[in-house]
Amino acid sequence: MKVQQHAAPLRHEVVRLLRAEILEGTLRPGARLLENALCERYGVSRTVVREALRQVESESLITLLPNRGPIVTVLTSHDIESLYEVRRTLEGLAGELFAVRATEAQARGLVSHLDRMNTTYLNGTLASRGEAKDEFYRLLLEGAGNPILESQLQGVHSRIGIFRHYAFVDDKRVALSMQELRDIVNAAAVERAPARARNACEEHIRRAGQLAILEYNSRMTAEPVAL
Repeated sequence: MKVQQHAAPLRHEVVRLLRAEILEGTLRPGARLLENALCERYGVSRTVVREALRQVESESLITLLPNRGPIVTVLTSHDIESLYEVRRTLEGLAGELFAVRATEAQARGLVSHLDRMNTTYLNGTLASRGEAKDEFYRLLLEGAGNPILESQLQGVHSRIGIFRHYAFVDDKRVALSMQELRDIVNAAAVERAPARARNACEEHIRRAGQLAILEYNSRMTAEPVAL
């Protein structure tokens, strides 16, 4: 898998490829990431590989172990539950604040985006689903008007990228998620009901957390592989 040097700066391209292989399960939790093997795999220098590994480590997708080097991050069920507890609280607050603070233009923008999600999310591709969900959160947080909340939630989202990927693959989960998003938009942008908006956001994440644990544990049954 040689990196195309003209497509993007080498480090960015290796980060993209490495992130994708982790999220798609090609590199499973616990897999060792040997620098020499990565250099050969992507056709780049050791310096580029090290820079890419630092970037992916900052996203919590890999963990640096003393005397062993980097591996794909391994989580426990408790780790996942803890992440989703924080995510549930933060997104609940985002929904509540949107209902209180969003302008009419921002509310209309969220409603319009939800309509487009029938194509880009419900009936979309893996890539379009991710993009549509990212835009949904961008609009929700913009309307919530709290930059600290936005920063904290972005950090949580970066740590749970692998679980969001699981959800986008499962068509049944996407259909259920779409209904949950409709409930959020109806409460936050149409009815402007803060308590209902918070509850709708929290319920969405509660279900997402349950799926994350089930999917992650099922994938952990496979033996991790080393490059």
